[in-house]
Parts: sequence; C-alpha cells; structure tokens
Amino acid sequence: MKKLEEKTINTEKIYNGKVVKLQVDEVTLPNGKTSAREIIKHPGAVAIIPITKDNKIVFVEQYRKPLEKTLVEIPAGKLEAGEKPEVTAVRELEEETGYTTSNLTYVTSFYTSPGFADELMYIYMTDQLEALQENVTGDDDEFVELLELTLDEAKIYVKDQRIHDAKTNYAIMYLETLEMMK
Repeated sequence: MKKLEEKTINTEKIYNGKVVKLQVDEVTLPNGKTSAREIIKHPGAVAIIPITKDNKIVFVEQYRKPLEKTLVEIPAGKLEAGEKPEVTAVRELEEETGYTTSNLTYVTSFYTSPGFADELMYIYMTDQLEALQENVTGDDDEFVELLELTLDEAKIYVKDQRIHDAKTNYAIMYLETLEMMK
C-alpha cells in the first residue's frame, strides 16, 4: 500500500462552508512528481432504511439543486460535530418522516465519492417505526414529500431513474438480497 501513497506537501484552504470545506493539496506522487488534488472535506452522513409494519419502504422526495430535479431517496442527513451516527439516523428519520424508532440495525458504511471527497455514509435499517405525536422541526431550507413504496414499486422507480442516487440504490439492492435469503 505504501508504494501507492501520495505525500501532502502543502494544503491551501479555499472555502469553508456550512456543509463542506474545499482544499487543494499539493502532493508528491509515488513516481516522485508532484500534482494537485482538489478535496472536499465533509463531516459524514447517515441514511436510514425505514420499513413500515405493512412492509413498505418510507422514502422522501426532494429537489436536488445540483441536478436541477427531484429525486426519491431514503431519509438521510449530515452528521453534526461529535454526534454518533445512530443519533443522526434517528434525528433525520424524525425530521424527514415523522416517524421514530428505538431499534436500529447497522447495515454498512461507504465513501460516497473517494476521488475527491472524504464523506463517509453510514446506513441503518429499522422495521420498528413509531409515529411521532408531534412533528419534529427540520432544517428551514429543506422541503420533502413522503412516499411509501413496496420493494417492487421502488425497483420501478430505479428503472425510471426517479430513484437515482447511490445510497438509495444500495438500500434497494440490500432489501432485495434480504428477500432472496428468506
């Protein structure tokens, strides 16, 4: 592994935003030459696969400005400083869906875009949802609509590219695998 390692010579901080930080690292390559690496620093994120009592998956539909369109996704959100992923999962579930749970199962974690970002996404699942008595206020600039779909309906959304992001596609493949193992 060491033979592929790039050594950082210098870091130039470009932008420090609400969600991400951008920096440019000057690195020494394994062959001794130098290059620049544009890097997005991200605090990490959590997604949750919520399953209702009647075996439907709870999704949120929201507008994604970078894509200039809406996507249907599993609930997800950014880790807050010092927050454990399980806490983020429940918080996002409550804010985005109006459900809560006291029973989470860790599924996996993965880097979303390792070529330019350090974001680590954690995925949890629950099939023990409880409706909240009062809605929890989420982010002021976040607007979502809820959908509850069967796994077969979700697969149609994938085919139609209404579901078109990595975390949600992963969730659907994971649930499909669980179905096959029954």
